[in-house]
Amino acid sequence: MTKPPTHRTAPRAGATATTTAAGRMRSLARAELTLLVRSKGTLFAAAVVPLILPFSIRSATDSMDLEGTGLSLGTILLPASVGFSLLFAVYIALTTIYVTRREELVLKRLRVGELRDTEILAGAALPSLCIAVAQIVLLVTGCMIILDVGPPKAPHLAVAGVVLGLALSASLAAVTAAFSRSAESAQVTSMPVVLVSMLASGITVPLEVLPDRLAQICEMLPLTGVISLVRGGWTGTMSGADTLAALATAVAWTLLAVFAVRRWFRWEPRH
Repeated sequence: MTKPPTHRTAPRAGATATTTAAGRMRSLARAELTLLVRSKGTLFAAAVVPLILPFSIRSATDSMDLEGTGLSLGTILLPASVGFSLLFAVYIALTTIYVTRREELVLKRLRVGELRDTEILAGAALPSLCIAVAQIVLLVTGCMIILDVGPPKAPHLAVAGVVLGLALSASLAAVTAAFSRSAESAQVTSMPVVLVSMLASGITVPLEVLPDRLAQICEMLPLTGVISLVRGGWTGTMSGADTLAALATAVAWTLLAVFAVRRWFRWEPRH
């Protein structure tokens, strides 16, 4: 006896598998996280260095004359910890990642598929951003407990500062990657932003202790608005005008960085 024929449902004409932007970025982020774990140097710089640096500036902070500034050791080290995470876990790590993936033709191959340009950059950035968020939560909690900082008096400002800082640091990383020829040169091209931000954006030296003219110049730097918002979130002493100025500075630099990425980011190897 012969078996009856097996009937298969024919696919509909024109039917195609569909994916979502979130799903595509999630898959890319998983792959990028695997590669990040394998890169011991980048992983160490992103995950460990920001946890160590706040302790290195404590002695310098103890020698500052904070009288009349309204600041304490905690309200200096806490924003500094956030700044270190933004610089090392996001900015430096992502600059290296973007350059390495570009030179290995990974970015070029990804553009052939369904992924859009913004999805490629955002998906590659997700692991670094998640590491930074975890670090910030850990460091802020530690500062609140060890340094007796207390909860933020204006939490909306602190949250706004962190969110803008993450977006700005990732955008600046893509801009820096556009002008870096290799992963090794990326460590050099990223140094100006790191050094200027650490010394003049309120991370290691609060603007409140600087001369007025110098402080006014430093207020225009990329990460100054971010650090001011985070510090103001804990102290609760920022006026409405100062808040608007910090927000405007951070948003303006973020938009400028996004424009620069759209204009100059390179998807092909530079050699």
